[in-house]
Amino acid sequence: MEKVNFGVTKRGEEASLYVLENKNNTTIKVTDYGATLVSLLFADKAGVQKDLVLGYDNVTGYEEHTSYFGAIIGRNGNRIKDSRFTINGKEYRIDENENHNNLHSGKNGFNTVIWEVREHTDNSITFYHYSSETEQKFPGNMEITVTYTIADDNTLHIVYNGKADADTIMNCTNHSYFNLNGHESGSIEGQVLQIFADAYTPVVDSSAIPTGEIASVEGTPMDFRTEKQIGQDIRADFEQLHFTGGYDHNYVLGRPGEKKIMANAYCRESGIALEAETDCCGVQFYAGNFIGEQTGKGGAAYHDRSAFCLESQFYPNAVNEPDFPSPVVKAGHTYHTETSYRFYLR
Repeated sequence: MEKVNFGVTKRGEEASLYVLENKNNTTIKVTDYGATLVSLLFADKAGVQKDLVLGYDNVTGYEEHTSYFGAIIGRNGNRIKDSRFTINGKEYRIDENENHNNLHSGKNGFNTVIWEVREHTDNSITFYHYSSETEQKFPGNMEITVTYTIADDNTLHIVYNGKADADTIMNCTNHSYFNLNGHESGSIEGQVLQIFADAYTPVVDSSAIPTGEIASVEGTPMDFRTEKQIGQDIRADFEQLHFTGGYDHNYVLGRPGEKKIMANAYCRESGIALEAETDCCGVQFYAGNFIGEQTGKGGAAYHDRSAFCLESQFYPNAVNEPDFPSPVVKAGHTYHTETSYRFYLR
C-alpha cells in the first residue's frame, strides 16, 4: 500500500490518500477524509486502464463541493423528513440542510471528518470513526469501521460495522458516482442498467421524500428489470421523473441482511461491466441529474448525468415510516452490512 499527501483541510488537518491494488493491477485510491473512494482503475477491452469514479485531485475539492463523490455517508444515508424523528418516545431534531429536510446526516456527516486508519494490507484498508452524540445530534455515541478491499476477482468490497451506547439510526452507504467509460468521458445515458427490483418508493414532490407507498415498476419508466439504456426513458412524461429531474429513487430489494444482486451495468464503448451485490433492503439509483458544471480529477469536465450512483441503504425517511424496514439499531447491538461492486469485461 502506498500513502501520499492529499492536502490540508480548512480545519488544518492533514489528509492522506491510500493506493491499493490487486494482482491484476486493478487499483483503488481512498482518502481518510470522509473515508472516500477517490479513484477506481480498471482495464477496458483495449487493455487501457480507466478511472471509473468521479472525484477530485485533493481534499480541497471535496470540501468545496456538495455532490458527495465517493464518500461514506452516515449515520444516515438519504433523507429524513423535516429533520426530525422519534425513538423510544423521544423526538430528536437534527440539522436541516436540504429545504427543511436532513440529507446524508447534515453538515457534520461522516463525509466531512478525517477517519483513523486501523489496519491495512496491499489490497485492503479499514477506517475507524468515533461519532459522539453531539456530532450530528443523533442519540448515543457510535463507533464505526468501514473496510475497503479490492479482491483479486476485481470486486470492490465495502464492509461496515458499528455499535452505539443508545438506540440510534445506523444507515450508512457509499456515494460513488460510476461512469463505466471513464470519469472524464461525458454522459452515462447510453450505458445499460438492470435493477433487480419489482417495486420502488414513490416520492411526494421535488423534496424526494417517499409517500410511504411501495409501488410496482410494471408499465412505468421506473422499470429496469430488463436491462436498458439509462437515458431511454429518463425524459418520459412521468410525474416521478419530473419531481426529481430524472432518476433519483429508492428501489425495493428485499429483506435487510439477505445478500442479493441489486444491479448490473454495462458500457459498450469500453466493454466494462459492473455487478453490484448487497445485503441492504434498498438501493437509491441516482442518474447524476444535478452534478452541475464541475472540474474533477485531472481537469476533467463533469456535468449533469456524467455518472450514476447505486447507493445501498434503508429506504429514505425509513425512521418515520412504520411500514418500512427500520434503520434503528439497539444499544450494544452490532450493525453490520456489506456491499460489493464487481468489474469485468463483457
